Amino acid sequence: MPKPRDAFDDLRTFEFREPEEVLDADKLYTVYEIARLLQGLEPDFDLDPETENILLDWAIPWMLDHSESFVFAEPDDDNEPGHYGLR
Repeated sequence: MPKPRDAFDDLRTFEFREPEEVLDADKLYTVYEIARLLQGLEPDFDLDPETENILLDWAIPWMLDHSESFVFAEPDDDNEPGHYGLR
């Protein structure tokens, strides 16, 4: 259900950072780690599964929107996530 604007005290601009502002050029990250970094968290920050899923909902479209900036490495095992880094 929509809410009136004046029901919120803090309205901020909607901005995403560029991949180069988020990732270290010498490292590869899982999508889970990228999701944390986009929120200003450390890549290994412990999150509950529900919160992690919400962060992934933001990270995956961001990665797709910036796909030209990424390279990826296949996982070592089929049960592990891939790793992504700057092109």
